[in-house]
Amino acid sequence: MTTETIDNGLVSGVTRKGILGWMFFDWAAQPFFTVVTTFIFGPYFVARLTSDPVSAQTHWSNAATIAAFVIAIFSPILGSVADATGRKKSWIGFFAAIKIVSLLMLWFAAPGSPIVYPMIFWILASISAEFSIVFNDSMMPRLVAPKDVGRISNLAWGLGYLGGMIVLFAVILLLAGNPATGKTLIGMTPLFGLDPNTGEDARITGPIAAIWYLIFILPMFLFTPDVKGTGVGLGKAVTDGLSELKEALGELARTRRTLLKFLIGRMIYQDGVNALIVLGGTFAAGLFGWATIEIGIYGIILNVVAIASNMIAGALDGKLGSKKVVVMSLVSLLLAAIGIISTTKDSTLFGLVALSTADSGGLFGTAAEKAFILYGLFIGIAFGPVQASSRSYMSRSIKPEEAGRYFGIYALSGRATSFMATGAFSIATALSGSSYWGMATIVVFLAVGLAILVSTPYPASQHTD
Repeated sequence: MTTETIDNGLVSGVTRKGILGWMFFDWAAQPFFTVVTTFIFGPYFVARLTSDPVSAQTHWSNAATIAAFVIAIFSPILGSVADATGRKKSWIGFFAAIKIVSLLMLWFAAPGSPIVYPMIFWILASISAEFSIVFNDSMMPRLVAPKDVGRISNLAWGLGYLGGMIVLFAVILLLAGNPATGKTLIGMTPLFGLDPNTGEDARITGPIAAIWYLIFILPMFLFTPDVKGTGVGLGKAVTDGLSELKEALGELARTRRTLLKFLIGRMIYQDGVNALIVLGGTFAAGLFGWATIEIGIYGIILNVVAIASNMIAGALDGKLGSKKVVVMSLVSLLLAAIGIISTTKDSTLFGLVALSTADSGGLFGTAAEKAFILYGLFIGIAFGPVQASSRSYMSRSIKPEEAGRYFGIYALSGRATSFMATGAFSIATALSGSSYWGMATIVVFLAVGLAILVSTPYPASQHTD
């Protein structure tokens, strides 16, 4: 820290209630990623919205590609504008309004309806969610002492997964009915009379995520201090922001090459992480024909593991450093991705282990489904810490007054080529007619990013290299 004093791990003037309010942003935001993108609406989009799962998988990947492209272009610009204007909360509020309205509109994505409309609204929700994260992340260096950012970042991420899991539990136990019986997992009629045969149990996740987000971002607005406004108008802020962004990019190339190397490595491995999160659930839905209940239980299992993993990773980040936590997480994700693409309905590990095709009945009744769950545990262990400790790595490497533009660049590094990861998935799937080849492209991004990170110094310098 260069301009603030530190007391008991907190920047002066920041209360513990303020820190908790900041952490609740992750709690508020995560259900969108958990129940909409990954485990409920995304798989519904692929498996039930149309009669052609492979084509729908390509459309879903294309939607992710478009969102990633927009996020990559505008995140660093918005981060620089936020530095110029000072305040972060007003930007979060603006994008929250877009996200909430877009999520509400997902309710109308009934089976057989035009696929373009849910694509558009999911793209808008994704863009707004990621832009809000830029501003939220850029607040962290002014709230928490450098030695505590890894712990707080991982705790916030774990809190987010807990929120996502609670919503997922509610959907699976109370709202999602079996299409054959019309009953939920606990044998009750779905609340609100939701009809699983028309996808209402999956479509309701958009409005639920919207309402959850609206309620639980309030603690951040009420208790977390914001930077004072500079009084700079929007037009001048854009001009100044673009100038600062250009200066920051030039500085990275000239004098902060260790930070640049980290950002490049993160850019590549985060592409693989994003693709695995966005496409993993839809891949399972297409492979096994999982309905909302199966996908939801799979998501709950991963989230339980993720919550515990983030708690452990928060402690490890302080003892071992952010880099080692990220490296271990990437190794776990590589094992998961390789395991998934090696599994067919009658074998795993590329045919080395034969699997019975007999169905024992109930949830995950085949051996292949159980193997998929096992590999999924490696995802649960890793996909929280890889992102939370990457965030703390970045926070330790920059000054508070430059957090906006550098976290904008950080967001760029997480999205700059993610349209390439999902795009590679789409191309490989379309050309081969198999989503296995699409999933295989994710391994390349994870492996290359890991190789770059291993040779990157930690932490990246705040000064010249």
